[in-house]
Amino acid sequence: EVQLVESGGGFVQPGGSLKLSCAASGFNLKDYAMKWVRQAPGKGLEWVSTIGRGSSTYRAYADFAKGRFTISRDDAKNTLYLQLNNLKTEDSAMYYCRNFTDTLTGQGTQVTVSS
Repeated sequence: EVQLVESGGGFVQPGGSLKLSCAASGFNLKDYAMKWVRQAPGKGLEWVSTIGRGSSTYRAYADFAKGRFTISRDDAKNTLYLQLNNLKTEDSAMYYCRNFTDTLTGQGTQVTVSS
């Protein structure tokens, strides 16, 4: 069964950090360009970051993510990551991993940033 399962979300104070994981099963993650998107309550889906497939060094970030978030992938573990640093209240959202063409998506992991 082809599946993406996110984890690592939680409650954190402003300035804190979290590392989100997206475990893939049923396919090789390295064969796909992958991305993270997020959705805050009452708002639309927002692109966060993209990583290229295979040995590509391509990484792209939304302006709000540059310098604070880092996307990476561990092919041996078939897992995608998103390191979130210096979190702000406006980063609170459900975070989803997806393949680049949006044909695969996980169930999401909630990130809440609040003092």
